[in-house]
Amino acid sequence: MGEAYIIDAVRTPRGIGKVGKGKLAHLHPQHLAATVLKALKDRNSLKTDEVDDVIWSVCTQVRTQGSDLGRMAALDAGYHPKASGVTLNRFCGGGITAVNFAAAQIMSGMEDCIVAGGTEMMSFTNTQARDEQAAGFEPLGIGAGNARLQAAHPQSNQGVAADAIATIEGFTREELDRAGVISQERAARAIEEGRFDRSIVPVLDDDGNVVLDRDEHPRPGTSLADLSALKPSFAAVIDMPMNKTGETFRQAINRRYPDVDIQNFHHAGNSSGVVDGAAGLLLASKAYADKMGWQPRARIVATANMGDDPTLMLNAPVAAVRKVLQRAGLTLDDIDLFEINEAFAVVSEKVIRDLALDRDKVNVNGGAIALGHPIGASGAILIGTVLDELERTGKRRGLVTMCAAGGMAPAIIIERC
Repeated sequence: MGEAYIIDAVRTPRGIGKVGKGKLAHLHPQHLAATVLKALKDRNSLKTDEVDDVIWSVCTQVRTQGSDLGRMAALDAGYHPKASGVTLNRFCGGGITAVNFAAAQIMSGMEDCIVAGGTEMMSFTNTQARDEQAAGFEPLGIGAGNARLQAAHPQSNQGVAADAIATIEGFTREELDRAGVISQERAARAIEEGRFDRSIVPVLDDDGNVVLDRDEHPRPGTSLADLSALKPSFAAVIDMPMNKTGETFRQAINRRYPDVDIQNFHHAGNSSGVVDGAAGLLLASKAYADKMGWQPRARIVATANMGDDPTLMLNAPVAAVRKVLQRAGLTLDDIDLFEINEAFAVVSEKVIRDLALDRDKVNVNGGAIALGHPIGASGAILIGTVLDELERTGKRRGLVTMCAAGGMAPAIIIERC
C-alpha cells in the first residue's frame, strides 16, 4: 500500500455564527469553501486539471449548503472542470472523514492528488432550524421524525446528551467550567503568539476587501467566576417535546437510562462556539509530490471510524482513539499531541480521564469552546492545527478525533515529515 502525504492545510478565520453579528454570516457557504480552495491552489502552484477529486464535508446539506458544495466551490475557486467534487456528511466528524477518504484513495493507488475539507455556516444552520420549526416540520433532531428508529435507538438533543454523560460520569460543573477557562487561555496565547498564522487565510469580498482575517469567537480573560455565573443552556429544553409523539428530550434518554436523573451542566462557556468557517487540506502521493516539487509536511499514519451508543451519542472518541492506535501499531505514549474536539467540555474531559492523557498534550492551542465549531469544517481545521503545532515544536505525531451525532467518531494519526 502506498503513502498519502499532507502538502498544505489552510482555513478561514471562524466568524461568529449569528446573522447580523458575525462578519461572515452574510456570505454564501460556497464563498468560504472557494476561499480555502483558492488559497491551496495559489500557495502550491496547484495544477487543478490534475486534481483527481475535491472531497468536501457539509453537515446541513439544504438550500445554500446543498447541491454538492465541493464541486461548486471548486469551480468558483477557478479549478479546472476536470477536478471533480463530492460532498459528504458524517455530522461533526465529516471534516476528518473527508481527509480520511482522500488518504485512502491515494494510499490505494487509485488517485494521486486530492483536496479535502469542509464548510459550515452555522449562522445559516440556526436560521434553517428555526424556519423549519416555524413551518411545522419536526425539529431537526437525529431520527426525531422516524418513530421506528426512535423506538430502537432513542436520540435526543446533543446538549442534553452531554449533560446526561456528565451526570453518569460524575463530572462537576466546576470541572467542566475549568475546561472552558483553559480553552480560552490557550487560544488567547496561541493567537497572541501567531500560532495560527500559517493556516489562516483572510476572507475577501468580491471586490477584494477583507471581510475577516482573525477568529471572532474567543473571549480572552474569561474567568472561572465568569463561567460559574452562567445559567445552564439546556435546562430550558430538556423537558420540551422533541417530536409529534410528545416525548421530551429527557424521556428519550431515560428510556435507555431510566435511573439517570439528568443534571444540567453545560452552557455557552463550556460548550463549543457557534461559528461560520471552512478548511481544506491538499493531499498527494509521494510520486505526485515529487513530480510537483512539493515538500510534504506530514504523512497519514492511520485512520479509523468507531460507532457507539446513539442515545448518549458523544462517547465514541475514546474507542476511536484506541482503534486508530491499534491500526497504527502505536501506543498513547507514541503520540505527542492530541486534538479532541470540544463539542462540549465533557467530551474532551472524558477522553482525558478515561485514557489518562497528559493535559499538556491535549488541545494545547485551545479548542472549540474558545474558537468555535463550524461542524462540517472542524475536523479539517483540527488536522491543520495539530500539523502546525507539530512543526512549531518539532514534535513527531498527532492524533485527532471528535464525536459525531448518531454516536460516532472518526480518528486520524499524522506524522510530521
